[in-house]
Amino acid sequence: MRFLGNIEAKTDAKGRAFLPAVFRKVLQAGGEERLVMRKDVFQPCLVLYPESVWNTQMDELRRRLNRWNRQQQQVFRQFVSEVELLTLDGNGRFLIPKRYQRMAEIEQDIKFVGMGDTIEIWSNAQSEATKMAADDFGNALEALMATDNPGDTDKKQEEE
Repeated sequence: MRFLGNIEAKTDAKGRAFLPAVFRKVLQAGGEERLVMRKDVFQPCLVLYPESVWNTQMDELRRRLNRWNRQQQQVFRQFVSEVELLTLDGNGRFLIPKRYQRMAEIEQDIKFVGMGDTIEIWSNAQSEATKMAADDFGNALEALMATDNPGDTDKKQEEE
């Protein structure tokens, strides 16, 4: 599953939003019927996980944490307890509960951002405030991509 794009939308008076058609098509193609919503760990946005992606995340987190370590158990509890299971209605809408709207500072204007295997929901104001300056983004991407990775090692060996 690959969610790509940046789509502006609005919530209605009840806090419902239409999941953009391009994202609904990706969900349908993947055989997904439900989504899991949680506030992002680092940013003031909400994250929608297709249920299978969420389950993979849960399994990975559980594998990394020790059930008999108090702090790790608290981390797991907090991560999994702050979620909302969503099913789209017949029109492709879902409800963003009030507490999630407050967490992400969502009023009415929102932005859906495809993040590969997840979808972020931002308030329009917050989405712009958290972006890096163009030069900073270019420098960070250059530094990240300049580090050796397994693909680069294979290419270097072929050249020698």
